[in-house]
Amino acid sequence: MGRWAPDSRGRLEHAAMELYGERGFESTTVAEIAERAGLTERTFFRHFADKREVLFWGAKAFQEFLVSNVDAAPASLPPIDAIAAALGTAADDIFEVRRDLVRQRQAIIDANPELQERELRKLASLASALADALRRRDAGDPASSLAAEAGIAVFKIAFEDWIHGAGERTLSDGIRASVDELRRVTGRQRPAARR
Repeated sequence: MGRWAPDSRGRLEHAAMELYGERGFESTTVAEIAERAGLTERTFFRHFADKREVLFWGAKAFQEFLVSNVDAAPASLPPIDAIAAALGTAADDIFEVRRDLVRQRQAIIDANPELQERELRKLASLASALADALRRRDAGDPASSLAAEAGIAVFKIAFEDWIHGAGERTLSDGIRASVDELRRVTGRQRPAARR
């Protein structure tokens, strides 16, 4: 094989996901991933710090995407609505087009307690970043922290339904439904649209 290989990251991710599905995360080695991808271990480590990173490498970009959408939301939008809008955009632009890969990734995470813990840390970091974005919008505290944590809860519930559901609704539909349910249980119904 030549020195340059096109789409090395994608090939490594694809190989890792196949092997994690076939053998399990714990039983798969970096050497096996590289071999399946037709690349070297050195190439693997140019793209990923370790085999867990194959599953989590997009977390930073996802966080930046959400934060930039919250930053760009109209100032008049309440904090939870700014977060819900950002999550809905992410659902459509990032998740919906990769549904099969996202399901495969989640099945691997669900089967491994260490990876579940890593996923929870990722979500906690995301909540913190979203709270900071809301503070920049002058939402204040504890409103910023509450809205960010509630937004992550909304996302988790909608995501679980989307991953394990029969595909009746999109993730963004699930996010909207979860926000509406949050408003219902807190007694804060969205005002009816003016006609």
